[in-house]
Amino acid sequence: MAEIDTETARRVAHLARIAVAEADLPALAAELSGILAFMEELNAVDVGGVEPMVSVTPMRLRRRADAVTDGGDPAAILANAPDAREGYFAVPKVVE
Repeated sequence: MAEIDTETARRVAHLARIAVAEADLPALAAELSGILAFMEELNAVDVGGVEPMVSVTPMRLRRRADAVTDGGDPAAILANAPDAREGYFAVPKVVE
């Protein structure tokens, strides 16, 4: 197990731009050592046959049929448009 000394803790605090008082450096070093020890424990776990997952609860996405439609009701859709002409959305010209 790798032990973090106070000099390394001081350097980590400097790199992270964290102001740590000199008296708090031994506690920070101990906490960082504990984190490294826990990481070593995690690395020791055999996860060879475990499939990666996003959640502990199995979920399936609801999917709709991939079918071409006419878009529903074009008149109702165009009713929301600030400017509609001849059944299409009208937008200002941006390229000259």
